[in-house]
Amino acid sequence: MTDLSTQATLGTAPLCITMDPRDNVAIVVNDGGLPPGTVFPSGLTLVDKVPQAHKVALVDIPEGGEVRRYNVVIGYALKDLKAGMWVHERLLAMPAARELTGLPIATVRPEPAPPLEGYTFEGYRNADGSVGTRNILAITQTVQCVAGVTDFAVQRIKAELLPRFPNVDDVVALEHGYGCGVAIDAPDAIIPIRTLRNISLNPNFGGEVMVVSLGCEKLQPERLLPPGSIAVVERSRLDAGKTAGETSAGGTSSDKGPADPSSPPDVVCLQDDAHVGFMAMVDSIMKQAEVHLTRLNARRRVTVPASELVVGVQCGGSDAFSGVTANPAVGYCTDLLVRAGATVMFSEVTEVRDGIDQLTSRASTPEVADAMIREMAWYDAYLSQGRVDRSANTTPGNKKGGLSNIVEKAMGSIVKSGTSPISGVIGPGEKLTQKGLIYAATPASDFICGTLQLAAGMNLHVFTTGRGTPYGLAQVPVIKVATRADLARRWHDLMDINAGTIATGEKTIADVGWEMFQFMLDVASGRKKTWAEHWKLHNALVLFNPAPVT
Repeated sequence: MTDLSTQATLGTAPLCITMDPRDNVAIVVNDGGLPPGTVFPSGLTLVDKVPQAHKVALVDIPEGGEVRRYNVVIGYALKDLKAGMWVHERLLAMPAARELTGLPIATVRPEPAPPLEGYTFEGYRNADGSVGTRNILAITQTVQCVAGVTDFAVQRIKAELLPRFPNVDDVVALEHGYGCGVAIDAPDAIIPIRTLRNISLNPNFGGEVMVVSLGCEKLQPERLLPPGSIAVVERSRLDAGKTAGETSAGGTSSDKGPADPSSPPDVVCLQDDAHVGFMAMVDSIMKQAEVHLTRLNARRRVTVPASELVVGVQCGGSDAFSGVTANPAVGYCTDLLVRAGATVMFSEVTEVRDGIDQLTSRASTPEVADAMIREMAWYDAYLSQGRVDRSANTTPGNKKGGLSNIVEKAMGSIVKSGTSPISGVIGPGEKLTQKGLIYAATPASDFICGTLQLAAGMNLHVFTTGRGTPYGLAQVPVIKVATRADLARRWHDLMDINAGTIATGEKTIADVGWEMFQFMLDVASGRKKTWAEHWKLHNALVLFNPAPVT
């Protein structure tokens, strides 16, 4: 990153930033933007008023000439651009998408970074070996039809039962819009089905799987959670007071091994003949919830290595600062986590598609590169069916925040992945089976991406934003990172970390990356809560269903 005004006085003098010495545009840092006639220490004079985060031409660019940021062609000038002009989306023609052939395959071989040892957090060890950062009772729903009844029951559980179980953090209903009125046997129906199945098994739920079913829906409980899905351990009523993992025999729950894998999940069926009236349904849900709450309440946090973190990184409400401040800091933290042996997922197909050559070159093996290419090709075809392409991704807010198109947005998005080799790829709704840096192929929608990362096994979420969003999830802590100091100031009780200090020179990318790493350990341990947790800001789960709706 090159600062064109290193001689400027912080906070008063004009400031702009380039990402690479070969760039021919820079973005304006100053709050409120800068007026025409502004002179930078480099001698560049603004021809137009340029809003904050928007681009200014550093040199004359002829019509048809390349416009470069991140040393990547983000567009072609639609007319002659004079040095000092405001360069926005209406002045650029977007480049074509990179072909998925002839890509560099596993060509980047960085020197292995030294392991980052000795970092721990306090988490909940599960029977399947995973670790939760929270201790939550999740009630799975097979179909949207039961959502109202389940929500009513959950509110009563929180008011009447939860206070009796102080070691349980929350009770959440896994509400969604799937389950019936869908082509459930279509090939792509596996995506929403396995997504809901794997969310039910998220580490933050402690293996306590409870299901509310209507009875007549297409997604029957046994289809959602077939025998063998749930890591069941032998328990007795004598185990209720034991510390995490202990059993009445003095061993750990994992020592006992799985119980009968053919055991069905715990299901409350609303159409059951025993339910006479609405309150009978609610009472059944509450009765079963109490059983699960009792077991969850017996769990205790134990010290575990930082390698047990499973972090999903995502950005939303992005602006041109996202790729300058917050996302590079996340990328630095990603490298720290990988060095500590943890798992980090980055996602959002359309927001990395234009940098596919960067990703395939970082693949740890040719097989990993091929898997990324297959996911990109599948999504290209998916978009094509809707007669759109990756350019449909950008929002009015992105453009107001200085991002001209998806190419520029993608370059800033990819840096969340840091510099580590990409060790694996999973498809939408699949569960993680390895550690390291993983590409989890998801749509870029905040809500769908977060839902799919939950299904993969995420136990901690990091979300960067430049325009600002109160996004949060009930199932996992969400750490919000502001790209700009002004956003962090105005949304002081919504943003957890201010990465805007990087743009102003107060902190380095490494400073904020380490701050984020330490904050993650505190949040994962329950020593600190995120603002989204504090205010209980929870967005809905949104299942990705590319199959037909009937």
